[in-house]
Amino acid sequence: MSEADAWAGMSAEAQLAQLRSLPVREMADLVTNYDWSQHPEPVLGWAMAQKGIDLRVAVCVFFNGAPERFNYMPKGHVPAPLRGTARVLDNICLRINSGFYLVQPGSKPSSDRSLRRWLEYQAADRREGRRGRWILDEAILAPMLNDELSAPPEQTAWRNARPSLWRALLAPLIGLGVDRDILKYKEPRG
Repeated sequence: MSEADAWAGMSAEAQLAQLRSLPVREMADLVTNYDWSQHPEPVLGWAMAQKGIDLRVAVCVFFNGAPERFNYMPKGHVPAPLRGTARVLDNICLRINSGFYLVQPGSKPSSDRSLRRWLEYQAADRREGRRGRWILDEAILAPMLNDELSAPPEQTAWRNARPSLWRALLAPLIGLGVDRDILKYKEPRG
């Protein structure tokens, strides 16, 4: 029996208790496979507000909630039983656009195709003067979509070549100073 099957009959309180006991990586795995027909507002609402959730996970959870159902629907027309779902999607979108979720280098969302299609429709809406409920910020998503945070293979090839204690100890000297991967996160002086 899979984890998702085990969750099927659990109450929102039991699901939250289990999520709270898990390390962030395991929690992220569970929420990316969460069944939105269960308890999205209390369970996903809490989980998606946690610091350790990254942008890849947030995008996956957002698209698992099928936002296209409500994107052009006025808030007041969302059926009452689905308003909690729409609120969770609202919050995830707000957090994505505010930069709350950080990009993990080398991680593409499993919903990459859905995200790119969403951004295409969003651009078409902009050209035609339309606006959906959820507009995702392309500038926030670009580092993940373009894998901008991963170092080119030629900069990291030496790390993958025959790991040894000596290589680890001499790594700063091999790289002639501070590792470039560390420097790219340093704020420029200005």
